[in-house]
Amino acid sequence: MAVNLVNVENVSKVYGTRALLDGVSLGVSEGDRIGVVGRNGDGKTTLIRMLAKVEESDSGRVTHSGGLRLGVLTQYDSLDPAATVRHEVIGDMADHEWAGNAKVRDVLTGLFGGLDLPGFPKGLDTVIGPLSGGERRRIALAKLLIEEQDLLVLDEPTNHLDVEGIAWLAQHLRDRRSALVCVTHDRWFLDQVCTRMWDVQRGDVYEYEGGYSDYVFARAERERIAATEEVKRQNLIRKELAWLRRGAPARTSKPRFRVEAANELIADVPPPRDSSELMKFASSRLGRTVFDLEDITVQAGPKVLLKHVTWHLGPGDRIGLVGVNGAGKTSLLRAMTEAARTEGETQPAAGRITVGRTVKLAYLSQEVAELDPTWRVLEAVQRVRERVDLGKGREMTAGQLCETFGFGKEKQWTPVGDLSGGERRRLQLLRLLMDEPNVLFLDEPTNDLDIETLTQLEDVLDGWPGSMIVISHDRFFVERTTDRVFALLGDGALRMLPRGIDEYLERRLRMEEAVATQAAAAAPKPATQEKSAADQRAAKKELQKIERQLDKVSEKESKLHARIAEHATDFAKVAELDAQLRDLAGEREELELRWLELAEDA
Repeated sequence: MAVNLVNVENVSKVYGTRALLDGVSLGVSEGDRIGVVGRNGDGKTTLIRMLAKVEESDSGRVTHSGGLRLGVLTQYDSLDPAATVRHEVIGDMADHEWAGNAKVRDVLTGLFGGLDLPGFPKGLDTVIGPLSGGERRRIALAKLLIEEQDLLVLDEPTNHLDVEGIAWLAQHLRDRRSALVCVTHDRWFLDQVCTRMWDVQRGDVYEYEGGYSDYVFARAERERIAATEEVKRQNLIRKELAWLRRGAPARTSKPRFRVEAANELIADVPPPRDSSELMKFASSRLGRTVFDLEDITVQAGPKVLLKHVTWHLGPGDRIGLVGVNGAGKTSLLRAMTEAARTEGETQPAAGRITVGRTVKLAYLSQEVAELDPTWRVLEAVQRVRERVDLGKGREMTAGQLCETFGFGKEKQWTPVGDLSGGERRRLQLLRLLMDEPNVLFLDEPTNDLDIETLTQLEDVLDGWPGSMIVISHDRFFVERTTDRVFALLGDGALRMLPRGIDEYLERRLRMEEAVATQAAAAAPKPATQEKSAADQRAAKKELQKIERQLDKVSEKESKLHARIAEHATDFAKVAELDAQLRDLAGEREELELRWLELAEDA
């Protein structure tokens, strides 16, 4: 039976006049992998902060099991800006200790691309202060994952990670023994990692079994049943009213409702997009030419990002653009935007970008455009246009589109200056769509948006008749809203990937392996006499044996820690177990030293 790690009993939390959580009771047990979803502002972060005892509840209580080893990743790190990466992540471990630790090697390689931290100016000895928010985020995550915990509580762990980093983190968390509670808007990640979902809504938390896809099915069924109950209630009211007006009640047959299986819920639902119809409509709005790129070269200062690229963006094309950070995704969009803005006068370093005459471009950049903080939300949208045609006969007023994007009637009168970062992002998207563009460039549109808003945005884009390029690390959003994926792999070329992001990850892995092979071949050979093939095979065999022994030592250490926690009040027993733990530490050190010696020979 799984051991209970955390109990949340009848917890409530009020901010101002709003109850974020109202009498919530939950539990986390060993082996749980829980994803937390809900709208921005509904209390997801508050819930996990109280669960981790980082924040106090107004009422109720949160209890942790004795000796619980808890790791918490908040949205704001507490790293010392004067410290180095080595000090924060590795701590006091000697080089041979952390280099011989498989987990440390895996975390550093997965989050930073190598043990020497290739993206940092001085590797592990880089000072943290001048680093970007994304780099600091990776450091805080690495520090947490290297340690051993019984429970990990993670708030937006995928922020600032690229597609490869997110894929690695999902695999790493699946392989860990720690229980997990995680807030994230990355739906692919939730599906890969989580086996239960908590949906925070209007002060309550609804629990679902399975990952994100299972949650969507189950929630749809729950809401269908609720809607059926509401119809039944309304029918009863109408019948009662009819009886009051006519006298004796008429005989009526009892309505029967059948609860359908989750798959039947979507059996008659058409595909989200009618691609051929949208293409036909887009061609009528855009003509034959949208963007033609002929042998272009794109630079950022002296650095050449793209060279000799020829590409055609046609009417109705929906393109996902992925690639390593710094490969030139945003620079490519900016070059195309400048050509469109100046009617072809501004061109890249080489080659030519031809822009169609009817192109009306809207570009959502990663930076949130500043608006007059005194404007109301509705006013900020109406200043662009009062009504918008979203294609396929869908016309909305500014107020209706505001409601679609989560700005209810009361929220529409909120001053822009009082909005959160996520709400400003939503408003920025709204204003873009209200201007009725026929070409959309979306650079990281999912930043700061909750899952419900993302779903609504996807629904709006489903019927939007125009050309679109999406840059995003959210692979669920890319796969949901686009029809084809192109990649910048860091070699100056643009390639179409028929199998999408899975193919991108495979290609990146092959490229990294090729680079590692070339580096090994180019490395100077030591002056000492080369080992024979037989010696190398023996060294490799012993290396594998030592790695198995190290795994066994780690397992024994974990069991001893658990037993020490179990007998915490028996000092004689604790002293005996502690002596065994010290013996294991000595054995580990000898094995790691031997591993380092053999690694040089293998």
